[in-house]
Amino acid sequence: MLQNYFKTALRNLFRNKLHAFLNLSGLGIGLGCGLLIALYIAGESRYDRYHENADRTWRVTRTFYDQDGTENLHLSAVAPPFGTLLPEHFPEIQDITRILSNSGAVIRTTGDNQIYTEDRTFFADPNLFKVFTVPMVAGSAESALSEPWQIALSESTARRYFGNDNPLDQILSLDGQYKFKVAGVYRDFPEASHWHPNVLFSFVTLEDSTIYGKDNLRTNFGNNAFYTYFTTAGNFDPKKMEARFPKFLDDVFPPPPPGVARSRKPSEFTRLHLQKLTDIHLQSHHDDEIEPGGDLARVRMFGVIALVILLIAGVNYINLATAFSLRRAREIGVRKSNGAQRGQIVGQFLSESLLLSVGAAVLGLGMAAVAVPLIKKNLQIDLAPDPQALWFVPLAFLGVALVTGVAAGLYPAFFMSGFRPITVLKSGTVAAKGSVSLRKALVVFQFSISVALLVGTIVIYRQLHYMQTKSLGLDKERVVTLQQNAALQRQWDAFRTELLQSPYITQVGRSSRLPSGRLLDYHNGTSVQIGDTMSPLTVTLKMLNVDMDFVNTYQIPLAAGRSFSHEHATDTTQAWVLNEAAVRAIGWPSAEAAVGKRLIYGGREDCYVVGVLRDFHFESMHQQITPMIFFIPREQDNLRAISVKTAGDTPAALAWLKQIWEKFNPDFPFEYSFLDEDYGRLYEAEIQEGTLYMIFACLAILIACLGLFGLATFAAHQRTKEIGIRKVLGASVRGITGLLAKDFLKLVVVSIVLASPVAYWLMHQWLADFAYRIDLQWWIFAAAGLLAVAVAFLTVSYQSIRAALMNPVESLRSE
Repeated sequence: MLQNYFKTALRNLFRNKLHAFLNLSGLGIGLGCGLLIALYIAGESRYDRYHENADRTWRVTRTFYDQDGTENLHLSAVAPPFGTLLPEHFPEIQDITRILSNSGAVIRTTGDNQIYTEDRTFFADPNLFKVFTVPMVAGSAESALSEPWQIALSESTARRYFGNDNPLDQILSLDGQYKFKVAGVYRDFPEASHWHPNVLFSFVTLEDSTIYGKDNLRTNFGNNAFYTYFTTAGNFDPKKMEARFPKFLDDVFPPPPPGVARSRKPSEFTRLHLQKLTDIHLQSHHDDEIEPGGDLARVRMFGVIALVILLIAGVNYINLATAFSLRRAREIGVRKSNGAQRGQIVGQFLSESLLLSVGAAVLGLGMAAVAVPLIKKNLQIDLAPDPQALWFVPLAFLGVALVTGVAAGLYPAFFMSGFRPITVLKSGTVAAKGSVSLRKALVVFQFSISVALLVGTIVIYRQLHYMQTKSLGLDKERVVTLQQNAALQRQWDAFRTELLQSPYITQVGRSSRLPSGRLLDYHNGTSVQIGDTMSPLTVTLKMLNVDMDFVNTYQIPLAAGRSFSHEHATDTTQAWVLNEAAVRAIGWPSAEAAVGKRLIYGGREDCYVVGVLRDFHFESMHQQITPMIFFIPREQDNLRAISVKTAGDTPAALAWLKQIWEKFNPDFPFEYSFLDEDYGRLYEAEIQEGTLYMIFACLAILIACLGLFGLATFAAHQRTKEIGIRKVLGASVRGITGLLAKDFLKLVVVSIVLASPVAYWLMHQWLADFAYRIDLQWWIFAAAGLLAVAVAFLTVSYQSIRAALMNPVESLRSE
């Protein structure tokens, strides 16, 4: 029986090649898209789940609040004392570990004297190997980080440093000052990890006073740079621990200095929170993540797109199957008159659906196999499945394909098996008004989704273009950035003087952070002059340490007053520069009114505002321009970032910069970046998202058009006699084409009306993630609608023109 079903199904598919092609390609593209998106979702969802203790590992995070209770900062790292205090107050903590980023470490091998600059280096507690699953390749987890001046390397880093030599007991120097002995080599962290350390220094080394100091580790509650993780028992309730954190903070924070009154309890200006390890990659978007994470909203959006594409492919199948089934009415009548039961006819048509599904699955699998390396090459998104799940992927994919095929084939099968044999044998056809209405509804559904996807594509493209082209308020072009070190700081004036001797270098400035980064530094206890009195400020001013030349290097325009100047010696100790956002937050009526006002900040009391800068985008467009205060620090080692403004021949400027760098700083490699590229990297995730969205939107529209093409073919075939009569009576090709096309175009117009409000709401939600965004203007929806109409018309017009050009003699003879 089954063999007969599939043999007949094959014959019918070969007999109706157009029908088979449209269904096969539509389902194949839909399944291929679904597979690609499923691989993306699976990859994003598996982060950090490989750890043995993943389901009971937590990270401690910290928030800070203004005096009015507004959150101004949420950090993924906390102060070092919490690493020892938390286990003392919370016995449910089993193992705890701290890691401190040491990005930009310069490591030199003692053998061949090679220099490497490493960004992924950390100081780590020995408990790291108890909290995280880190297989050792050489050395032991118990001793690799147990002593001062020990270092553990990832397997790839050890190979890069020492080749095939044994790395254990080799000596490496850090920043030209400190010697470390290699005590272990661990396997590289898998891609699905929220951090990927290349080098781990022993945490106990930080007790050395020349690096950090034991007292600092015990008492410094202000340096929130230590990522802290712990494991618990399986029945742990994080909410109960978080409820005890306020009292814990009030108990462990040191009292204020003698004579200083504490205006707020510690638990009123800062709080601790717990975050599950497996939630970090997709749900953590704090201000200081170790590495950029994913986005749960993006994953859900692509999941919806996958479902939508599969629905469109299924709708295509239902539409085409019910339409073309009318041409098989006589076959069904003959089968029924010869004793075929309804179940047998249902089985026959379901077998055709299953056969198509398997063929579409093979097509979709081939499409995904071709697309995966292309996406990795062009978008840097690795969709290749986890090797351990390779056996599962084809089985799951085939299961989805079969379910999709059966679900899409059920209605056509029951619809066609319900034909009455007397009616169909008498007329050769069957009246199917209900199926016509259903087909129209499904076309409206398909194109409503297509229009919504078109609107989304236009909005995403325009938002990305807006972010990349909007004026930042500073000049980011031709700015080369470098990191300063202690050796260069001691010779800064001479270094800067020689740099400026080149005609290709116009300005050189320094700052504590670089534009395109995050503003994380601030002081509490700010007071400002309001009238003739000093009043406490309830909002936070984010600070940026700069030198005299920073503002001129970036050509940031002034709103009032002046910038820092070498001509004013007191600027190093008594001058503030604000941005316009700070003036508004303080409540001064204008930038001009702010100049000359006294402001107490960070322990500096006899200081006055000398200038106000126009607002500029230091951070990405995701963040509002924050109130900022600029000043020249007492300690020049706070100015860690160098900005060099070039002009004319950029290669010549870089060559000169390298020459001077190597003259003054021979022990450190010359490494630089361009600021405009740094700003561009802020939106890499959105660019990837937009590109993928556009690809899948186009494929969804293609699937809808394949279905529309099939329906147009069927409609032209059904009206062959009518078209012949109209042509004999003098109808033009244009008139007949319009006659056939208008019915479908009406459905597309209905789709536009239904899709527009839904698309508006969805895109409004997406844009809400950006502090600076485009407006959803009416022409976006009009353009998407016109494009949908144009695509639909071109799809339908081919069959319509072909039918209109047919010889009426042949048309009438065929009837």
